[in-house]
Amino acid sequence: MKIDIEHFGLKDVPVDPETVFTFADGVAGFVDCKRFKVFHEEGKPTVFWLQSLDDPSVMFPIVAPETLDLEYQIELADADCALLGLERAEDAVVVVIVYRDEAEGGKIAANTRSPIILNPRNRRAMQKVLQEVHPTLLYRAR
Repeated sequence: MKIDIEHFGLKDVPVDPETVFTFADGVAGFVDCKRFKVFHEEGKPTVFWLQSLDDPSVMFPIVAPETLDLEYQIELADADCALLGLERAEDAVVVVIVYRDEAEGGKIAANTRSPIILNPRNRRAMQKVLQEVHPTLLYRAR
């Protein structure tokens, strides 16, 4: 399979099945987008991209919460674990979608209320909408 990645102007990019995650319920606002390729630009391993294989115009930048000095403790329901095929908590990878917040002068912000949960073992994924969010800020000397 090959795809076009409009955001980067790339055509006929080969898709390795090992880089595709399936979202059974899609992503908020994009319920018809179920299959996403995960990749990063060469030399830029901090920000990854979720590129929809179902709609080439849909792509989200994602980062590990730790990159933004955030730490999550998310409780998943049995139904969530079943959807992800998750057998052990340590198999889950949590990422957040980042975006440029124009209302804040173009600052980079993250959707902390709806993290993405990935299961790399079987390449299933979901977006977990949290009712209450209490991310812990990690302070690091830089």
